[in-house]
Amino acid sequence: MYQNINDITSQIIGACIKIHNELGPGLFESVYEEVLMYELQKRDFYVERQKGIRVVYDNIKFDDGFRADLVVEGLVIIEIKSVSQLAPVHFKQMHTYLKLSCIKTGLLINFNVKLMKEGVFRIFNNHVKN
Repeated sequence: MYQNINDITSQIIGACIKIHNELGPGLFESVYEEVLMYELQKRDFYVERQKGIRVVYDNIKFDDGFRADLVVEGLVIIEIKSVSQLAPVHFKQMHTYLKLSCIKTGLLINFNVKLMKEGVFRIFNNHVKN
């Protein structure tokens, strides 16, 4: 249905804007995660919630090395926050998730902002775009 990664990320960001407009800031991350999953499924995306990602260290496989908040179409990791300000560690976390999962695109979304455009960060191959 969706042609490329830009179409997918645009639809995800649109869903985030819709949710933010309707619910506003200040809710728990788990609420935004659940509502975003619902909204993306309505848009016919395949979405996995709290997906365990395998980590291999010293030839030992850890099946749940970390859990991605949402993975859309197996192509985009979404990390959801509801904090007053994103910290550098949040960006480092996303870079690590992308590296370990071999997924190339991530969206770091902070719903605790006045305007949603201030809380959306696209991360591609270790480059951040707001």
